[in-house]
Amino acid sequence: MDCVLFDMDGVIIDSEFLHKKAYYETFKSLGLDVSDELYKTLTGSSTINAFQKLVAHFNLNEVPEDLVLQKRRIYVDLFENDPSLHLVHGVEELIQYLYDKGITLVLASSSAMVNINRVFKRFDLDKYFSAKISGADLERSKPFPEIFEKAAILGETAKEHCIVIEDSDNGVAAANAAGIFVVGFRNPMASDQTLEHADQVITDFKEIRTLIDAGNSAK
Repeated sequence: MDCVLFDMDGVIIDSEFLHKKAYYETFKSLGLDVSDELYKTLTGSSTINAFQKLVAHFNLNEVPEDLVLQKRRIYVDLFENDPSLHLVHGVEELIQYLYDKGITLVLASSSAMVNINRVFKRFDLDKYFSAKISGADLERSKPFPEIFEKAAILGETAKEHCIVIEDSDNGVAAANAAGIFVVGFRNPMASDQTLEHADQVITDFKEIRTLIDAGNSAK
């Protein structure tokens, strides 16, 4: 394994609760009753894809791009004013470990690049990652494979020598479709995600270090 493709929300940063709150404040402003089951299908998708789906589902007259901006404004306010926002437990140590091993790190997130850069600046992560890609800039984000296929190219690594770390079913599906080994991280903040199609499911990032060390020993 020469390259790790990281999801961001729920894998690097515990921001799922901020995104959910921003979504539901947007839903409330529209008078929408979005069930837990429907919201679950949006997790891991880009914001534009989520609102395109909701506009179609509820037959809304609103423009999805305008709803993206509305939700983003709410999220940014929450992001900048919530001092409790933190990295997922153990991920900084994992990132440092992989970086020290000379393993290429690429960020592949459905979040908009402005949000990715906001997180990376706040937590000083750019020094570890060789590239970042946003699904919001792609025609079809997760669960479609394009984001991980392009992330592997950015990492200059063949897909069979990459792994993906994901916490959402849409992200796992995207990695499956790309033909890349995917580790499902069971984040307690995303307990509604089954991760049933991940190649391996973990609850602690130390398990990835064990996986990598075992793989290196087998070479």
